[in-house]
Amino acid sequence: MSQFVFSFLSFLFVTKVYSHGISESAKQSMIEGSYLKYLWLGAEHMITGYDHLLFLLGVIFFLTSFRDIVKFISIFTLGHSITLIFATMMGITANYWLIDAVIALSVCYKGFDNNGGFEKYLQLKKSPNLIIVIFIFGLIHGFGLSTRLQQLPLGSKSTGMLFRIISFNIGVEIGQIIALSVMLIILYYIRESKFFKTFSKVINDGLILAGFLLFLMQMHGYQHTSNPDEFGFSKDNHIHHHLDLKKSKTKHDNL
Repeated sequence: MSQFVFSFLSFLFVTKVYSHGISESAKQSMIEGSYLKYLWLGAEHMITGYDHLLFLLGVIFFLTSFRDIVKFISIFTLGHSITLIFATMMGITANYWLIDAVIALSVCYKGFDNNGGFEKYLQLKKSPNLIIVIFIFGLIHGFGLSTRLQQLPLGSKSTGMLFRIISFNIGVEIGQIIALSVMLIILYYIRESKFFKTFSKVINDGLILAGFLLFLMQMHGYQHTSNPDEFGFSKDNHIHHHLDLKKSKTKHDNL
């Protein structure tokens, strides 16, 4: 079990490092490219952002009416659009590992909520207002996206910069729609199964576990970037060490 957890965290850590870091060639491509480049990047970040997708899965898991789906997703979209646009425009940033650690906890929260944790374990009559909770987490998710966007050459505070940010945000929404469409199709067939009650418990327990593992990985990343000397080697070597461990594990499994 410990080997599985270590391998999972190593894989996520390496993946997250390269998703946070934007190469010089990518930056140059953004300088030379059009607003469509930012739109594409926004869609790509949402589709490959497993922490965002896991949270969205938790949000829509028990929603069956189109009206409810639109309502809750719109609240989430409003929240992350506010912080994505305004935090980027105003240059407000923070350590992205800590922001993503909170996003990981939002995944745990939704899985816990879906399994009735507030009523079963905290003895509350009902869980906190979902509209408010989703809006707050939307703000946090948007701030996480903003930390990525601020790594790109957006230019000075001008109309061009605003259009780049908006293009990125539109791309995020496109990616979100694509991801949600796939999730809703899968959930439709799961709900048709007579084992849905069992599935729901297992899947939402899985959300809690995945969120917790993501949280550990993010905190490890935070320690790594804020106190690299504690690891005994440089930040770059630390990343490559994770890569070597992953390659070694894969080679061992193939023997």
